[in-house]
Amino acid sequence: MINIEEIRKKAAGWLSDEFNEETRKEVKALLEGDENRLIDAFYQDLEFGTGGLRGIMGAGTNRMNIYTLGMATQGLSNYLIRNFPGKDIKVAIAHDCRNNSRYFAETTADIFAANGFTVYLFESLRPTPELSFAIRHFRCQSGVVITASHNPPEYNGYKAYWDDGGQVVPPHDKGIIDEVRNIKSVKEIRFGGDRSLIRIIGKETDKLFLEEVLKMRINKDAIDKHNDMGIVYTPIHGTGIMLIPEALRLFGFTNIINVPDQDVIDGNFPTVKSPNPEEAGALRMAIEAARKAGAELVMATDPDADRLGLAVKLPDNEFRLLNGNQTCALLMYYTLSQYSAKGLLKGNEYVIKTIVTSDLLDRIAEGFKVECYNVLTGFKYFAELIRKLEGKKKYIGGGEESYGYLPGDYVRDKDAVGSCALTAEAAAWAKTRGMSLFDMLTEIYMKFGFYHERLVNIVRKGKEGADEIKAMMKVYRNNPPEKINNSRVVRIDDYETLVSKDLLTGAGSKIDLVKSDVLQFFLEDGSKISVRPSGTEPKIKFYFSVSTRLDSPSAFSETEKLLNERINGIINDLKLS
Repeated sequence: MINIEEIRKKAAGWLSDEFNEETRKEVKALLEGDENRLIDAFYQDLEFGTGGLRGIMGAGTNRMNIYTLGMATQGLSNYLIRNFPGKDIKVAIAHDCRNNSRYFAETTADIFAANGFTVYLFESLRPTPELSFAIRHFRCQSGVVITASHNPPEYNGYKAYWDDGGQVVPPHDKGIIDEVRNIKSVKEIRFGGDRSLIRIIGKETDKLFLEEVLKMRINKDAIDKHNDMGIVYTPIHGTGIMLIPEALRLFGFTNIINVPDQDVIDGNFPTVKSPNPEEAGALRMAIEAARKAGAELVMATDPDADRLGLAVKLPDNEFRLLNGNQTCALLMYYTLSQYSAKGLLKGNEYVIKTIVTSDLLDRIAEGFKVECYNVLTGFKYFAELIRKLEGKKKYIGGGEESYGYLPGDYVRDKDAVGSCALTAEAAAWAKTRGMSLFDMLTEIYMKFGFYHERLVNIVRKGKEGADEIKAMMKVYRNNPPEKINNSRVVRIDDYETLVSKDLLTGAGSKIDLVKSDVLQFFLEDGSKISVRPSGTEPKIKFYFSVSTRLDSPSAFSETEKLLNERINGIINDLKLS
C-alpha cells in the first residue's frame, strides 16, 4: 500500500541545499503536479542490483541521476577500499551515446578521485567491451560503464566491473550492494575529487584493443579473396561508430557501406523506435542501403556496441534477420570448424552458452568434441568461468540468445566489435565455398538438427507490475503444468532451489550453479520452455525452443513453419498470446 504522505515527505527532503538547483526545481514541479509521476519517482529507491543501476533519468530516489549514481559510486568506493587495503586503487570509466552519459561518467570519475583512486576516463564515448579491455590493460581493481544498453532514450544505467574485466559476481556483487545500501544520505557522497588523479585515455587504448581483436582473425586468405564483399554496418547512433568500421578494415575488408543518418551520435535515437538490434525496425535503413548497394551482409550494434544484430542475403536477393541463437551458431560453427581444419583443437578447448540459449550450440560443440559449459544468463558468468579455467583450458568462444557473443578472452564481456569482424570473416569463408551465411546456417541445421526458438516478453511496469511478475513465478513454481501443448512435462529445473526433478521417476539432482529466479520445463516431445523475470527491465521473459530434423535445404521453409506452429501451440496453451 502506497502512503502518499510518506512519499511527499521523502520528496521534500530533495528540496534541501545538498541537491543542486536543477534537481530542486524538478522535485518542486513533481510535488505540485501529477501525483502518479511523483509516486513513480519516489515510491522506492533505484536498486543497485547485481548488474548495477538502470532507470529512467530524472529527479527522485527511483530515477537515474547524479545522486543515485553518486551513492552507488560511493558504496563501490567503500567496498574497494575495504577489499584492497593499502593499495593504490585504479578504476576505468567508459560511457555510451545516451543523454547525460558524459555528465554521469565525469561525475563518477570525480567521486572515485575524491576517494583517492587513479581514474582512467575515456575521452569520449567508447564500446562497453573496450572498457573491459581497459580494466585488464591498466590493471585496475574495478571499472564502470555508463549505459542502458538498448533501452528507450529516457533511460540510462551504470554497470560495475571487477579486476578481471568482468561484471561483478558473488561474493563481490552482494558486498557492493550492502555498501551501497549503507549510504543513507547524499551527504556521504564525496563529490569534487582531485582532477589530477583523472587520466584521459583514447586513441592509444583503441589501438591496443584493436590489435587484440585482429588476433581473432582465422582465415586471412578468405578475406583477401573476397575483401570487396559488400558489408553494410550501422551503429544505430551509438558507440560502434568509434571502432567497428576500423576493425573491419583492419581485418582486410574494403567495401564497408555506412548508413549516414545513423552514424550521427545521438542519445535520442531519432531514426528508430528503439535502438535494439533485435528488432527489425532498427535494421530497416541498413537493409535498404544493402539492397541499393548490392551488399551481402548487414550488421547493426546497440548503443554501447556489445550486441550484434545480423541480416543475411537470401537467394532471391531479399534479406533475412537472424536471431541471437542463429548468429551464435554461425560463429561457433565457423570457429570450431576452422580450428579443427587447421589442427588447432588439442582436447582442452571449451565454449560457453547460457541455459536459455539454443541447445544447438551444445550439439555443435559435441560434434567437434569440445566441451560446452552452460551458465546463468549474463556475461558476468562467462567471465567468472573463464577466470576459473584460466591456465587450465582454452576458451574459444561463446554467446547467448540475446545477441551477445565473445570471440576471445581479451575482454570479459560480450563484444560486438570482435563479433562483427568475425562474422564478416565467416561470410567471406562461406563465399569461398560458394555459399552464403544463410546456406551455412542451413548446413548447420542439417548436421545438428533444426532448432527454432522464440522469446516472448510480458511487460508489467511499476510496483503493481513487479508484484504481478512475482505472483506469476510463484504460480509456475508451486503449481507447474503437467502438460503443455498436449506434451507431458517430464523434467523441471528450478534454479532458485537448484534442483532438477525428473517427473517420470521422481528423482532429483543438484544443479551446480548459483541461485537464480529461473524455471525450465522440458517436454516429452523435446520442447523446452524457460521462464525468468528480467534483471534490468520491468518484464518477465518466456523462452521457447523446439527442434526436429532438416532433411534438405528445400525443406527449410516447411520445417520452419511446422516448428513455428509448435511454438504457437505452446504459447496459446500457456495463455500468453
